[in-house]
Amino acid sequence: MSEPISVSRDIAASPEQVWSLVSDLPRMGEWSNENVGGKWVGGAAGPAPGAKFRGHNRNGIRRWATSVTVVDADPGARFSFSVSFAVLTISEWAYDIEPTDSGCRVTETWTNLSPGWWSPIARLATGVADRAAHTRAGMEQTLEGVAAAAEASDG
Repeated sequence: MSEPISVSRDIAASPEQVWSLVSDLPRMGEWSNENVGGKWVGGAAGPAPGAKFRGHNRNGIRRWATSVTVVDADPGARFSFSVSFAVLTISEWAYDIEPTDSGCRVTETWTNLSPGWWSPIARLATGVADRAAHTRAGMEQTLEGVAAAAEASDG
């Protein structure tokens, strides 16, 4: 386990509008450098505590799927979820949103929960040698995409 990584971005849109984007996991592939989308499973139809999602990821020729469980779904304020591969919970993600004078500030946080022995396996499976640097760059890209989508929307 390592220290959490956080990236913040001011967005000229309401907190509710930004929350609706970051909590729409099937759309995450539009903005992410690694996630290519997925679907709600187990009867879930959208973001709610306990809802399950099957995420699909890629890096070059490598492809893998993860299981996601929503932890927090507080519209306009916080969306978080845990990510598992097989039976191992490998990370937690959170989007914290606070209002500003011009819209909101969203902070995306990733916490690596995988044990040390998992790193070489993950490196082989994903092709990512430096997970922290790769994830930070991906978070910056994701928030840029979310901002562009939110700011281009009519509300």
